[in-house]
Amino acid sequence: MVHNEYGALSGEEVIVARMVQLLRDHGHQVAMLTRCSADIHGLTGKTRALFSGIYSFRSRGEMKRLLAGAERPDIVHVHNLYPQLSPSILLECRSSQVPVVMTVHNSRLMCPNGLLFRAGHICQECRGGREYRCLLRNCMGSVTKSFGYSLRGMVARTWRMYRDNVWMYLALTDFQRRLMVAEGYCGERIAVLPHFGPDSPVISRPSPGGSIAFVGRISPEKGFGHFLELAKRHPDIPFVAAGAYDHAPQLARQVPSNLQLLGHVAGPRLAEVYANARMLVVASVWYEAFGLVILEAMKQGVPVVCSRIGGLAEIVENGQTGLLFEPGNAQDLDEKAMQLWSNPTLCAQLGEAARVKAATEYSAQRYYDRLMALYERTISLGAPSKDMEAAI
Repeated sequence: MVHNEYGALSGEEVIVARMVQLLRDHGHQVAMLTRCSADIHGLTGKTRALFSGIYSFRSRGEMKRLLAGAERPDIVHVHNLYPQLSPSILLECRSSQVPVVMTVHNSRLMCPNGLLFRAGHICQECRGGREYRCLLRNCMGSVTKSFGYSLRGMVARTWRMYRDNVWMYLALTDFQRRLMVAEGYCGERIAVLPHFGPDSPVISRPSPGGSIAFVGRISPEKGFGHFLELAKRHPDIPFVAAGAYDHAPQLARQVPSNLQLLGHVAGPRLAEVYANARMLVVASVWYEAFGLVILEAMKQGVPVVCSRIGGLAEIVENGQTGLLFEPGNAQDLDEKAMQLWSNPTLCAQLGEAARVKAATEYSAQRYYDRLMALYERTISLGAPSKDMEAAI
């Protein structure tokens, strides 16, 4: 299992940890090759990270030793490679003829910043081999950083480091798979494998729940500004937001008195948020890869009011497990949220349907069975041909 951890806890870290534990629980031996971006310090560290993101001799050497060890792995499962591991490890896997599976957690394969989002809007300017636009637009808010992101994306694409060396991509939704196929990735080698929900007990919830909740990073792409406006429109309703707000301190300073900012919470405190929530609002305005908080809420029988954007509508079924609204449409969000708030019976019905769906479609056992089948399929397909044309 290969993963470059981010500087702060993210959904990727959560799902990688869950996956490793799931495999070990089923008797598999799992070796880890990891780095952590929190270890990057000062100008020297950032400069090294810029170059290691393009090609890391150290990481490739470490991968070579791991693959040549006494317990040679049957498969290498890749998550995030930036900035300290780099796609160079994929070349070593190819050289050693070890199959590589990659979970596509974001849009990094077609967008240098991984978001397909810039200046508050969906942005696809870098697609089709135009990574240089990340630098021209200064997407990262730093010319040096934008240059580094553009360069490493261009090198990986030009050298075909992913296309020639990843045997199977695991997209999280059909929407994400379609984006990849449109970008020229081989459709035969892209499978859809959604995340699975947390292995936590269903908590006892008061009916119908006394607050409207937001869980996740408080930042513009997550649509927190729309959640904020919803709270301002209804000063008599309690609102709760659980998530770090260092990415948007200006939003945190605008909260009305009926909105409680909890910061990052986990464990029992997060369980308490879900226990007291009548609904969860997911107001994303970008192509969010999946949204683990949706599964967390569904597992606890909390209906979700969710943006109809990207692959999120594949998780939340409108009128079945929650309600969908048009992304960025404050009036539509208001109508859907108030429809649930004023109808506790509907809340309970949608919440129960959501709980059943989470327990069946997104269970750990179903994920494990599908993952094993995809590992077998990957091995049977063999390595991608270096001159293979994209199958669209």
